[in-house]
Amino acid sequence: MEGGGEQAPPRRRTPSPGRSRRLPDFLQSVNLKYVKLGYHYLITHLLTLLLIPLMAVILLEAAQTDPDELRQVWLHLQYNLVSVLVCSAVFVFGTTVYIMTRPRPVYLVDYACYRPPPELKAPFHRFMEHSQLCGGFNESALEFQRRILERSGLGQDTCLPVALHYLPPRPSMAAAREEAEQVMFGALDTLFNNTGVKPKDVGVLVVNCSLFNPTPSLSAMIVNRYKLRGNIKSFNLGGMGCSAGVLAVDLARDLLQVHRATYAVVVSTENITQNWYFGNRKAMLIPNCLFRVGAAALLLSNRAADRRRAKYKLVHIVRTHRGADDRAFRCVYQEQDEVGKVGVSLSKDLMAIAGEALKINITTLGPLVLPISEQLLFFATLVAKKLFNGKVKPYIPDFKLAFDHFCIHAGGRAVIDELEKNLQLRPIHVEASRMTLHRFGNTSSSSIWYELAYTEAKGRMRKGHRVWQIAFGSGFKCNSAVWQALRNVKPSHDGPWEDCIHGYPVEIIDGFPPREPQQQ
Repeated sequence: MEGGGEQAPPRRRTPSPGRSRRLPDFLQSVNLKYVKLGYHYLITHLLTLLLIPLMAVILLEAAQTDPDELRQVWLHLQYNLVSVLVCSAVFVFGTTVYIMTRPRPVYLVDYACYRPPPELKAPFHRFMEHSQLCGGFNESALEFQRRILERSGLGQDTCLPVALHYLPPRPSMAAAREEAEQVMFGALDTLFNNTGVKPKDVGVLVVNCSLFNPTPSLSAMIVNRYKLRGNIKSFNLGGMGCSAGVLAVDLARDLLQVHRATYAVVVSTENITQNWYFGNRKAMLIPNCLFRVGAAALLLSNRAADRRRAKYKLVHIVRTHRGADDRAFRCVYQEQDEVGKVGVSLSKDLMAIAGEALKINITTLGPLVLPISEQLLFFATLVAKKLFNGKVKPYIPDFKLAFDHFCIHAGGRAVIDELEKNLQLRPIHVEASRMTLHRFGNTSSSSIWYELAYTEAKGRMRKGHRVWQIAFGSGFKCNSAVWQALRNVKPSHDGPWEDCIHGYPVEIIDGFPPREPQQQ
């Protein structure tokens, strides 16, 4: 597990009376905006603009050509039948090789997110009351948790597993298995019901859970519950943190390139029951305040017939691993504290390390998704910076030109704030991440799917829209997945937001608990 380290909100400066009366120079900013948009459209449609006069010239020349000349060309081809046959054979062979070796498209038929029952809700007052009564925390640790909760961005409806609602808590192996079964089977039942796919038709199964890896494995638990076929290709990913959901999709995609006409199921979850920290080290208390119950199940397909009913097509996956750097490797670290209590420690350098990993990731992703106009601007700025000894301000590509929706891992308020600022996003672009954090908390690798479900529930997903999922994980890793909507996507039945979407978005104020949305 890992999440964004929460920091105290920056002190806001009060503008001087003279300055507050002046408005910014909107004329200059608007002019620059339209200059940039005009440049973008010019570069994007440059090929079309060049082809139009070329086609006009070709049509004029064809209109002026004598019919006798065209007849002579045809006769020449008839007398060179061997050349025509050879060219045709080469063309057919090349086309066949291309079709046989090109990557098979992978479609996301549907997905489902687990919605916890109301009795598992852990509002702030109950969380603090239980923390105090369990007797494991001193006054300093209790006050620290209270401050983290108030600044976390979490709401009053996030949920904890059954074992942690007891006094004292009961974090046993049996309780951890019960939590895993509840969230995984809950998501999978919804997925199979909505898609109509029989479990026996699934050929690939990938499960990721970072901190709970029993024997038999979680994937074996699913095989046993749904009686999956004996030759299924099943995998269980452990210890890979909050970014493992994208890794699991990447593994499933690779397997679908090998196995034809196959369904793949990916299950992403995290287990809290046995990973609750009962000590007083503050760096290890943050996960207690942020992580909550959740899971997501995906149905992927490489069948051409599934394109008609699929929601999305997988376009790109870009993975970045910073494990070779010792500082990055230890920034999210499971260990024992001074008295032997196990927990996950979050380094104070977490945000800086995440920023470095994101920079590398988007450097690889940018050329794949950004329009040529942004790539030329970035390249020109890079050259100018080299020529003028770094005096030129670096250009940040506008990813809003490449993506319509952003699903930023809801690791914590600090994570969302930093990405919103550094990627120059607008509040609407991070709304899904903030509202997911508010309603469900940090659900680890499944959080990006709750965010996508929020966008669908709001009716914002249109055919052709591109979605960027960004996830961070221990190791340290930053992974991106890009999806394209194949139709106007509506929320699936029994979705995670079905009972509360009417109450969102809610206003989140720094330093105060967010207000609770209305419930049906």
